[in-house]
Amino acid sequence: MSDMAMGKVVIITAPSGSGKTTMVKRLLAASDKLEFSISACTRQPRAGEVHGKDYYFFDEAHFKQLIGEDAFVEWEMVYTGKYYGTLKSEMQRIWDKGHYPLVDIDVMGALVVKDKFPGQCLTVFIEAPSIEELRRRLVARGTETEQTLEERVNKAVHELTVAPQFDRIIINDNLERASAELLQVVEKFLEG
Repeated sequence: MSDMAMGKVVIITAPSGSGKTTMVKRLLAASDKLEFSISACTRQPRAGEVHGKDYYFFDEAHFKQLIGEDAFVEWEMVYTGKYYGTLKSEMQRIWDKGHYPLVDIDVMGALVVKDKFPGQCLTVFIEAPSIEELRRRLVARGTETEQTLEERVNKAVHELTVAPQFDRIIINDNLERASAELLQVVEKFLEG
């Protein structure tokens, strides 16, 4: 990582259905110091998603080529055949602008990034109030099959076991309160 000019990094992670995406959008709107670090992935864009804004959408062959070129801070196969990663060039792009990357990634990927930037990261784990509520939110999305729903719920149960490894855990039982807490925690870190 020595080739990168590094600054502070804010990492936000959560099991699917915890409300992380909404909280991240609110945080970005409230802070002029943060910039969204766009992740790369091999899944198909959802309705309304734009390459280079929501994600960098690559096919599997291109993603694997980037892995071979050591282009990622971290990457992993999150679900079968679905790769996600954080590009070194994306984080550098944000630092070069004088901003701090807000990295919104999978739980295991978040731990990898934390290890690569010791002392420079704030790691926040967003948690749904319960697994039952998480399941209800995933069903309400209307984007899951029974199989993907079970995959996501089982993954969430596992991810909760590593939550204590994060700097802060915020329980999203009330979106307004949880979003305000997140903003307060991040601002304190960036000012410190």
